[in-house]
Amino acid sequence: MNTGTRSTVVEKSRPSRLRRMLGPIAVFFRGFLEAPRMVGSVIPSSRVTIAAMLDRVDWENCRLFVEYGPGVGTFIPHILERLPADGKLLVIDTNPRFVDYIKATVDDERCHARLGSAEEVERFVRQLGHDKADFVLSGLPISTLPEGVAERIVAATERVLRQGGAFLTYQFRPTARDLTAKHFDRLDTGFVWRNIPPCILAWGWKESAA
Repeated sequence: MNTGTRSTVVEKSRPSRLRRMLGPIAVFFRGFLEAPRMVGSVIPSSRVTIAAMLDRVDWENCRLFVEYGPGVGTFIPHILERLPADGKLLVIDTNPRFVDYIKATVDDERCHARLGSAEEVERFVRQLGHDKADFVLSGLPISTLPEGVAERIVAATERVLRQGGAFLTYQFRPTARDLTAKHFDRLDTGFVWRNIPPCILAWGWKESAA
């Protein structure tokens, strides 16, 4: 009798676990189908990529972290885990489906999701009561954005970052790395094989005053 009861409970729990697992994947995949040029990948980033990107951030001195193109928030829990209690996370996406999903699933008052273009980052930062951001992470597919947009985004990012801050990118092509090198004082690079597909990592550091 007990065995049957346990079996029923297990069977009932499986669909709920499956829904929780497929929820963000389904939202991400649908967002990719709707705007593949803006999402860039059909699969969220791997944990190896996330760790490699965030390990170089000076979290003790980070009060405002910005992410472009958060998708379904793959990076968000890892950022919030590292972010100080008095810090803020600003995520910007042009896809209302992703913004709505983040607002519905992220229960942390430090996270602020905004619908719009990364070109508007300076306005969004001011809305949160800051003049500058400490670090900016971008998962945007720089190489497939409309002409001129990527250049304007990187230029706006350089302006909004404080001295000592950095622009972090992870891409499948070298376009973002090369564009970052044009706008920032110092460039560090890396590569992650354990991602689908493998990706190029770049950290553009703002070392001099604007």
